[in-house]
Amino acid sequence: MKVKALVLASLLATVGVAQAAELKVGYVDTQRIFRDAPLAQKAGKKLESEFSKRDQELQRMAKQLQGMQEALEKNAVTMSENERRSKEKEFGDLSREFQRRQREFREDLNLRQNEENAAVIERANRAIKQIAESDKFDLILQDVVWVSPRLDITERVIKALSDGR
Repeated sequence: MKVKALVLASLLATVGVAQAAELKVGYVDTQRIFRDAPLAQKAGKKLESEFSKRDQELQRMAKQLQGMQEALEKNAVTMSENERRSKEKEFGDLSREFQRRQREFREDLNLRQNEENAAVIERANRAIKQIAESDKFDLILQDVVWVSPRLDITERVIKALSDGR
């Protein structure tokens, strides 16, 4: 972010004041693209359907573990030593399996989210480049701390993504 601001400042410093007035700058809010662009929303729904079965299975396992733990706590005093150990071992085995599956789920989901996000960014960058070339922008910035709303072209990029550019 600071580098982008320094590049812009040095660009403006090297360009004469008269030329700087002619400099056409735009801004794109990447987070808004991920939130509002139909392409990004479609990717989110695709991931949701792709991972919903595994998520439901993990939720089922979590409930099973909770039930086992409650049963162990409730019945521990009335169980024989061997029965209690057997139930604790069963609980521990299921708990480790749950943790392993949960970790794999998170890793797989993160990998797929990164893939889908990369595809959205790639398409957004193509749309930004087309807008920059067609409207003769000199500079387009992304993800800065503050920008004047008059420079924000995010809505045009979202529209371009909706139009299939």
